[in-house]
Amino acid sequence: MTNFEHKRVVVTGLGAITPLGNTLGEYWEGLLSGRNGIGEITLFDASQHDCHIAGEVKGYDPHEYMTRKEAKRMDRFAQFGVSASKQAIADGQFVINELNAEQVGVMIGTGIGGLKVLEDQQEIYLTRGPSRCSPFMIPMMIANMAAGQTAIHTGAKGPNSCTVTACAAGSHAVGDAFRLVQRGYAQAMICGGAEAAVTPLGLAGFASAKALSTRNDSPGTACRPFDRDRDGFVMGEGSGILLIEELEHALSRGARIYAEIVGYGMTCDAYHMTKPVPDGEGAARAIQLAMKDADLSSDQVSYINAHGTSTPANDSTETGAIKKVLGQHAYNIAVSSTKSMTGHLLGGSGGIEAVATVMAVANDQIPPTINLQNPDPDCDLDYVPNQSRQQIVEVALSNSFGFGGHNVTLAFRKYNEEETSQ
Repeated sequence: MTNFEHKRVVVTGLGAITPLGNTLGEYWEGLLSGRNGIGEITLFDASQHDCHIAGEVKGYDPHEYMTRKEAKRMDRFAQFGVSASKQAIADGQFVINELNAEQVGVMIGTGIGGLKVLEDQQEIYLTRGPSRCSPFMIPMMIANMAAGQTAIHTGAKGPNSCTVTACAAGSHAVGDAFRLVQRGYAQAMICGGAEAAVTPLGLAGFASAKALSTRNDSPGTACRPFDRDRDGFVMGEGSGILLIEELEHALSRGARIYAEIVGYGMTCDAYHMTKPVPDGEGAARAIQLAMKDADLSSDQVSYINAHGTSTPANDSTETGAIKKVLGQHAYNIAVSSTKSMTGHLLGGSGGIEAVATVMAVANDQIPPTINLQNPDPDCDLDYVPNQSRQQIVEVALSNSFGFGGHNVTLAFRKYNEEETSQ
């Protein structure tokens, strides 16, 4: 096996298009205030669906980031990915030019990709015939296009790929990008997740699988992770993007550093298409691997941004996995699910949750789990109920789990400039 030099990797830019707001500042303020981003679906008539609530992105104008012609040739998920990526680059005051373009890559995950385009073109096919389908249908629909379009719009010519691992896709993208920078294949990566699957077919599919909350009369309290009355997740949409860089490169240009990314663990349950393995063994191993990768002990972890979907199976299983790895110290750790406010962005969730985790480390503030009124006895950790918390966050983990049994944990810590490079 090749012995790679492990370079230190830091987060220097963040971007967010979310149900709580379309900038990093709006998103973070929404999280800390415990604001609900879930409401009645307005993107289409959902009245005939069993579930007609979602965390929609509101007031988003793609033309702030691209021309009308460019926007027309992208599905909504790719628009979100490009927009959040441009935000992250601007936030990091990072310039991509002919001198560094080949050392800057893009890794943006998605669970489903261009579902709305597929639905629209199927309707055209059935009503107007195959010759009327758009020549842009395939390049608008395919899952890699958020990554591809971001490279086109930013000029990033380095490693470029797309993870498609259901609800773990965004976190896989961040982790894989971390490895590329850590091992010297890129100086910087634009990475995260994007999703826009709040469509008639997307909603119907998840509802038929009995995965969604049907608390339609109370959208603001429908997503209630770790609560005994939870009845399913709520779909969301948007994108969260991180700009990560090799430490010396960031220091050489005087970049502001939000946090250091220090660990990445990924496993598979090899158990069931949609259900987590009951004892949480796969999730526990992902947490263990991320901590081992980061050389962390249990008592160093301050905060965990949980996958926390508000489904009966996930929340108790994830709680058990955390306790299995962290032992008694699990009860001293703040654990929260920001999905309680945004809904579940599927492949985009790991992106916006990594952004939230980094902000928690950078600002020593922990977002709450809202709607936690009646704790499940099987979920007995400190879930930061209903109000954010000011607390020193030295090390934070972010969990993401996806259909197919995919498990990912990312580890972040405060950047310590006094440490020598590994």
